[in-house]
Amino acid sequence: MTQPAYVQGTLDTLLSADGSVDPAALSLADTTFVVLDLETTGGAPDGAGITEIGAVKVRAGERLGEFATLVNPGEALPPFITVLTGITEAMLRPAPPIETVLPSLLEFLRGAVLVAHNAPYDVGFLKAACARHGYPWPNPRVLDTAALARRALTRDEVPNRKLGTLAHFFRSTVQPNHRALDDAKATVDVLHGLIERLGSFQVHTLGDAVEFARAVTPAQRRQRHLADGLPHVPGVYLFRAADDRPLYVGTSKDIATRVRSYFTAGEKRARISEMLTAAVRVEAVECAHPLEAEVRELRLIAAHAPPYNRRSKFPERVVWLKLTAEAYPRLSVVRKLTEDGATYLGPFSSRRTAELAAAGVYDAVPLRQCNHKLSLRSKTPACALAELGRCPAPCEHEITPEEYDARAALPFRTATSGDPGPVVDAILARIDTLADRERFEEAAVVRSRLIALLRALVRMQRLAALTRLEEIVAARRDDRGGWEISVIRHGRLAAAATSPPREHPRPTLDAARLTAETVLPGPGPAPAATAEETERILAWLERPDTRLVETSGDWVSPVRGAARFIALLTRAEAAASHQDSTVRLSVSDRSDDARSHRL
Repeated sequence: MTQPAYVQGTLDTLLSADGSVDPAALSLADTTFVVLDLETTGGAPDGAGITEIGAVKVRAGERLGEFATLVNPGEALPPFITVLTGITEAMLRPAPPIETVLPSLLEFLRGAVLVAHNAPYDVGFLKAACARHGYPWPNPRVLDTAALARRALTRDEVPNRKLGTLAHFFRSTVQPNHRALDDAKATVDVLHGLIERLGSFQVHTLGDAVEFARAVTPAQRRQRHLADGLPHVPGVYLFRAADDRPLYVGTSKDIATRVRSYFTAGEKRARISEMLTAAVRVEAVECAHPLEAEVRELRLIAAHAPPYNRRSKFPERVVWLKLTAEAYPRLSVVRKLTEDGATYLGPFSSRRTAELAAAGVYDAVPLRQCNHKLSLRSKTPACALAELGRCPAPCEHEITPEEYDARAALPFRTATSGDPGPVVDAILARIDTLADRERFEEAAVVRSRLIALLRALVRMQRLAALTRLEEIVAARRDDRGGWEISVIRHGRLAAAATSPPREHPRPTLDAARLTAETVLPGPGPAPAATAEETERILAWLERPDTRLVETSGDWVSPVRGAARFIALLTRAEAAASHQDSTVRLSVSDRSDDARSHRL
């Protein structure tokens, strides 16, 4: 039989399967503890090596039972272990093996909190034994008296956190002697002494004790009352300063549980610790379902720019790539999108990304790169790009406006709203040429331009497909059997509701539509909301369990649009992440190209 793999855990992994604390944890006075100690052969936990088990079950200071047995470890006993514990091989020879002892021990542990001194060591041996012999580990909650002592006692009180030192400090009736049952009894007295100490730290429940034992900062412990009274519902939470200014905005399916996590050892971010020090209260905004919570979070962050949020703070700082509406159009990076007859691509999060995409366009089509306003009557001196053959020199009237539009401007316009194939093919051909000449660094630069351009094209066409619709009503089942309902208008969440379980959702849906926000159409792919909000809505709509209830029109994308290049984009991004300029694009990655391209 193949032995299951076992990995030694740490204290943070011993609480439960997901490391979470039950919000309804019992008080320490009402909790049943099994205080356990093992004696071993001194090796690593591999499923064997246990020589003695001692355990005491207690609740509210009363001893409910004891469990004690020697265990045949199935291996030789090192002499120093005999000297340390007094256990000899003759004592262990008639003892039962661990696989015989485990069922009784696991039953003794059932429903109780496991307590041990240096718990990861003892729990590690038991978990390894269960894994080796095919017993499921019950994954009990675990308290470590050594960890509690490190937090509750000062160096002035005890020089170290050894069991013998703590037993003497708390005047235990049993002194530890490296025999399992006696050490477990001494640990019981240490546990009770520590529980008395924990009251002064406002630690009264099992969950509090577990978090106290972990590395919770004083600020977290001092501010944990901010989580009191918050609802267990989806929504948005705001940490506010003394002047009522929002410090941090977040979202969760369960506001109370999420906010409580900020005051646990799992929260280690320095900026959050600083934020907790300045916070004086937490405000909850209940939402109908998680999508509404995500959208409200984005809107609140955009409105208030909280200092401790890093993302989504300045949506107005996006830029656009504009193909001007003039006789000889050119590309320009602009802040605003207007209905001026020009063609736009975006939005881009930064000017640098927009310029990178523009460079990709210049690699594909002969658009002029100068900023002059050209006249159809008088000529302007040509630049070096015309001399190098990189520009058709419209400034010197070497090309007619109609021919310039067909060769340079039209492919870009078509790429933004329809088929970007000619532009993509031209960029790939340039990459091939550079790779054939072993100019791999230049090929990698062109590849980065292709990635920036394709990302923008795919994103814009996805957004435009949704935002051109006056209204979409969609619904999906929630965890309780009800329906999450969303009314979306021009890519903006106009209303959200949840219909109760076992009730027809139509009345709730009709009420949501009647009270939904009025959203007017506008120019561009994100006319009524930020691009990030519309993308969150798209992700929700594209979930397999979301149903489209009603639409005001067809939700469609171009047949030969940018989406067909997603596989190409994915492969290019993978090649860029590995800094590989010679990765070839396989035929399967492009449906319209039988050649192989180097990315």
